[in-house]
This record gives sequence, C-alpha cells and structure tokens, in this order.
Amino acid sequence: MSTGRFHKMHGLGNDFVIIDARLEDMELTGVSARAIADRHSGIGCDQLIVLRPSRQADVRMQIFNADGSEVEACGNAARCVAKLIGDETRIETGGGIIIGNATADGAIVDMGKPRFDWQAIPLAYAMDTLHMPVGWEDLQNPAAVNVGNPHVIFFVEDSAAVELDRLGPMIEVDPLFPDKVNVNVAHIENGVIHLRVWERGAGLTRACGTGACATAVAAIRRGLVSSPVQVNLPGGRLTISWNDGETIEMQGPTTYVFAGEADWTQFG
Repeated sequence: MSTGRFHKMHGLGNDFVIIDARLEDMELTGVSARAIADRHSGIGCDQLIVLRPSRQADVRMQIFNADGSEVEACGNAARCVAKLIGDETRIETGGGIIIGNATADGAIVDMGKPRFDWQAIPLAYAMDTLHMPVGWEDLQNPAAVNVGNPHVIFFVEDSAAVELDRLGPMIEVDPLFPDKVNVNVAHIENGVIHLRVWERGAGLTRACGTGACATAVAAIRRGLVSSPVQVNLPGGRLTISWNDGETIEMQGPTTYVFAGEADWTQFG
C-alpha cells in the first residue's frame, strides 16, 4: 500500500495517526513510523497505530511510539480504535486481547488482568513489586504493574512538583527494567488520583491510559483509594475500575480530529 487514508484521533490529548491496513497489506518500519510521527515534517502524533487482520480477534493493533519503537499496549489508542470501529470490538495487542465498547463520547475498554510477578513486569531480579526497595533521588519505594506493558508508579506529595522530564528518562532506561519502563508519579486528593506519566519511547504525555490503569491498580492494592477511582491527567479524566483477581475497566472520552490521505513511500 503506497497511498492511503488515515484517521487522526486523540484520547485526552494523547494523539494517534491510525492506518487501517486490514484489507491491503502495508509494510512499515520503525524509521517510517518515526517519520510519520514527526510533528514538523510528518503528520504528527504520539503513537502510530496500524490496524491489521487478526485470527483471534476482530482486529490486531500494531503500535509504534513516536521514536519508532514498537510497544505492546496503549489504552488511549484502544479506546480510539473501539470508537472508530464501533459497537463491541475485540482488539489483539502484543500484551493480550482487550475488549472495547463504544460509548456516546468515547469508549469503555476491558484491559485484561494486571500482572504483578517480578518476571512479568519484567524486572532484572526478584523483589516485592508492591513496595519495591529501590529509589531514584526523591522518588522512593514505587510499585510495579504490567497492564500489557510495564509501569513503575511513585506516590508522592505533589506530582506536579516532580522533575519528571529529568527523572523519567533516567528511570526508563535503568538496568532494573530489561524492557525499559513507563514512569508514573501520582498524588491523591479526596480519593482522586492526580497523575503525570513519562511514557517509554514517547516522553511526557498529556494522557496515558495504561498508566492510569497501572496507577489505579497500585493505589487500590495499597489501600489508598477504592474502586472505581477517578484519575486526573493533564489532558483530562479517566475512570478506572478494578477488584482483586478481576480485569481492569477503563472509561474515557475520545475525539475524532480529521481524516487524511498520504503517500506512505514519502516517509522513511
């Protein structure tokens, strides 16, 4: 596929270029994805989403970060894809199958069960993932959760005061995390989680659906909040529901920005 249409959508400001390649095969490299995602010389997005056929679901979602790296899961993208396709949609990802249901203003997505074992995060060596005995400067004793992709969560007094643009990239590539990691800093006020995320391969983001899920699960496990919980991100609010042993449900809005057409041979 050389020339084709694309959709531009966002979930709370976390924006995507979505290419539907279910009917016509499209070869895409990380170099091409990075060129498409470039906000100056490309179309511009946090993540590039390519929809492909699936033998076990309605669609398979291939996810490229803005730096061209491929990742397993993206909650905001899953909501956008569910809204784009409509009705109930089973979405295959590298992190497992998730189920999305379109709503009037967005979608509700079943993100599957979180994983807590140190090998499932993954970590470089064994430790308690609910109260990790590690730290980076003032960020201490985090929790780790895998929700299709790896997250480390720090609960702090004021998430806005954390130098996440400096500490995020340092923690992301720490040898403790063999697959790198998404870095979340959160504080809680009146039962509401206030969250900022340094996203692996993308940097600071206005919203991260998997980060909201991981942070909510960690906060519930620590007894800091109860389900369902509101998670406030710079781009807006998500509602996360989870009970021990069950799957995570995420609800939030999506926005269709525009449709376009591009010659994909011009990228990369």
